[in-house]
Amino acid sequence: MGGPSAEREVSLSSGRECAAALRGEGFTVVEIDAGADLCARLRDEAPDVVFNALHGRWGEDGAVQGMLEWLGIPYTHSGVLASALAMDKQRAKDVFRAAGLPVMESVIATRAEVAAGHVIAPPYVVKPVNEGSSVGVHLVRDHSNAPLVLGGDAPDMLMVESFAPGRELTTTVMGDRALVVTEIMTADWYDYAAKYSPGGSTHVVPAKIPEAIAALCLDHALRAHRALGCRGMSRTDFRWDEARGAAGLVLLEVNTQPGMTPTSLSPEQAGALGIRFGELCRWLVEDASCSR
Repeated sequence: MGGPSAEREVSLSSGRECAAALRGEGFTVVEIDAGADLCARLRDEAPDVVFNALHGRWGEDGAVQGMLEWLGIPYTHSGVLASALAMDKQRAKDVFRAAGLPVMESVIATRAEVAAGHVIAPPYVVKPVNEGSSVGVHLVRDHSNAPLVLGGDAPDMLMVESFAPGRELTTTVMGDRALVVTEIMTADWYDYAAKYSPGGSTHVVPAKIPEAIAALCLDHALRAHRALGCRGMSRTDFRWDEARGAAGLVLLEVNTQPGMTPTSLSPEQAGALGIRFGELCRWLVEDASCSR
């Protein structure tokens, strides 16, 4: 848990909650704040399974997964290829498009190009190609004439994606089963602050949407999970423009390591189906694997 990514604090929270839940399930748990000595720590501890509660780059993009494969230690969640693909938003879109899943049009542009003017017609969203938790995401609204002002910590390469209007929906896949659909309601839009600030968003689970749209979300989430080659648990985010019916449902991205506190979206969805948080954590441990 922890690690050096922009999502460190979220990961520490996930890790603490999962460790407590796993102890409650009877496991012996060692908590490791992932640093430069991670490989040596894992060799010393020689765990039966690694519960990967890291979020963001390095811990979620296939890097740590590759190290665990090399060490021959079974670990939770997706493997190297699925993790790397899902973290690269543009390549993941190519996979989704090939699988017949609906996605928004987007281009890759440099930070200088984005700051100089509109690279596509607004409204659009500017986001890092390989970050999660809406880190560094900016919305450029319709009729905006000013270029986007980016901080000095913005990456050199960015994805510029046509804005998908509508309601924010999300679906968790657990193994070979899509669970339920949640609607995320915010005052404006679902950025980092809305995700993690108290009162920043409200979750409606199950979402109050037509059965046909809920069925599409479940279908698309499972197909996206399989197209990327995910294992364990993933969460797929959607936007739905209800004025357009089924044609208004768009897949935004797949998160291969969703937040893991009891009130996070995926555990909340599991809970809605009667799966306790401890049971969910136990299932992830028992599902862990390694290709070696």
